[in-house]
Amino acid sequence: MISHLFVTPRKAVLLALLAVTALTATGRTWTYDECLSYAVKEGTTLRKAGLTRQTATETRLASDAALFPSLSFSTSQNVSNQPWKANGSSTILNNEIQTVTSKTSYNGSYNLGANWTVWNGGRNYNQVKANRIAEEKAELDSITAALTLEELIAQYFAQILYSKEAVEVSRSILEAAKVNENRGIEMVRVGSMSKADCSQLTSERAQREYELEQSINNVRNYKRQLKALLQITDDDDFDITDTTPSDELALAPIPLMQDVYLAALENRPEIKNAQKSIDNADIQMKLAKGQRMPTITMNASVTTNNSSQSTNSWSDQIKTNFRAGGGVTVSVPIFDQRTARTAINKANIQRQTALLDLKEKQSSLYSTIENYWIEATGNQSKFKAAKAATESSQVSYDLLSEQFAVGMKNIVELQAGMTRLLNARQSELQAKYLTIYNIKMLELYKK
Repeated sequence: MISHLFVTPRKAVLLALLAVTALTATGRTWTYDECLSYAVKEGTTLRKAGLTRQTATETRLASDAALFPSLSFSTSQNVSNQPWKANGSSTILNNEIQTVTSKTSYNGSYNLGANWTVWNGGRNYNQVKANRIAEEKAELDSITAALTLEELIAQYFAQILYSKEAVEVSRSILEAAKVNENRGIEMVRVGSMSKADCSQLTSERAQREYELEQSINNVRNYKRQLKALLQITDDDDFDITDTTPSDELALAPIPLMQDVYLAALENRPEIKNAQKSIDNADIQMKLAKGQRMPTITMNASVTTNNSSQSTNSWSDQIKTNFRAGGGVTVSVPIFDQRTARTAINKANIQRQTALLDLKEKQSSLYSTIENYWIEATGNQSKFKAAKAATESSQVSYDLLSEQFAVGMKNIVELQAGMTRLLNARQSELQAKYLTIYNIKMLELYKK
């Protein structure tokens, strides 16, 4: 098996590799695009990433709105009662003293106020930039999650197709083992083979049956894993389209490693995300330095009130009690208990960390591409050799079978020939898929 060799294939790999077709009328055979579309629509991974991105967008919109003044209205309505009040309250109306003896009074106030941070060292504007970068990073994280999902689906597609082709290899070997067993039984009947030798042929056939069932079970298991990835929980049969990649794909030209790396530096989301981290550290430095700058705020308000203790009408009270005012506040930090200095130092550390993270990702990217190139080159050579070895082993085994049938070769030689043929077919199949996989990964990283 080569399950451990398919690590991070992507959609383009599979499309070029498999040339998949549309779903069948039954809806039980899935193409790669159908699987991906279903995972995006019904799966939780991308939906969670989308919600995280929406949260970052809302945070950025809130910082945008903070650049503008705030406006609020408040009102207060109060009732008070003095049950043991001895004297009433007095007011002067038309040069006469008016006494109100009501023990219950009512008061109302109304206020409309506005506040605006005019300047705070550029922190409000830089916060908008920081939140915009956070939004872009969340977008890149969402893209990364989508690519990871694509890679996993492609991984299972490749594993299923490889396993299905391995099933056919095991089935052909089993058929050959059955033919040899039948020959052995006939030879025992005519007395040209011992029952002990014939039992070895029976054992060989049983072993090939076991290997065939194991290969079939591998296909079932990979289908189960793909179904689990898609979070499908029904009992319907689940299968993918069967399109075997041609040998020509394994013999395609291998892209130059340096060209692939330079293109990947421009396009890979993990590289872009690391670069965004550096930009964010620069903004954090500006925010930290802004803590040392003065803050200028403006405020304005209009207020009025009314009271039941007054003999004037409600509208007259609102009018006569109306007041408007405004002001400017300047706040200058003098001693901030090292808050600004600490923030500046942390921002500087954050930037250095981001630079190191970018360097690590670039190095990891180069190593990954180099590994794909080495694997593509090596497995292409192996495929050419394995293909020739398979043809030679097949011719040799056919000849051994004919010679065994007439008693010129013994059971040991026949079994050795079958083992060589089986190993050659498996080596060819593995080298074929690995070559195609690594070539297409290089092409993908170059886009």
